[in-house]
Amino acid sequence: MKSFLAILLTVVLGATHAAALDQPKGPVILTITGAVTQPNRDGTAVFDLAMFDALSGRRATMDTPWTQGEVEFSGPLLREVLKAAGAEGSRLIFQALNGYSAEVPMSDALSLDTILATRLDGKVMTVRTKGPSMLVYPFDQDRSLFNEKYFARSVWQIKQIEVVE
Repeated sequence: MKSFLAILLTVVLGATHAAALDQPKGPVILTITGAVTQPNRDGTAVFDLAMFDALSGRRATMDTPWTQGEVEFSGPLLREVLKAAGAEGSRLIFQALNGYSAEVPMSDALSLDTILATRLDGKVMTVRTKGPSMLVYPFDQDRSLFNEKYFARSVWQIKQIEVVE
């Protein structure tokens, strides 16, 4: 019985450790605060570009109110970033470098192919080009999203997401 418990404990602890969010090796481009179960720095989940690149993502060509003509956005799916952080909530509050913030329902991340775009036309997005990341709705998949409600949620120059229960 003792060895069974030791094996079970090793498996459980090993699984927990394997699921833990890695530490960023490069500059942090996003901090997720609030209701996260996989923090990697002082109760928050922080990501660098390489961590984003390791997640399942999407590449989409579309026109937006902020770009001229069709452009290609690429980056991880928002739901994959939230999953990596162990985000458990009903609302997300996005905060941009310039102080802009927008509330986004968690359902947008779960039911829509929203991208945390880090690249525009294949080039890493800088602050000048709306980076380090931008929340991009799947306007290419569903034109009914092309309206003021979703435009207001499409935050760029994202620095932080707060997960609210």
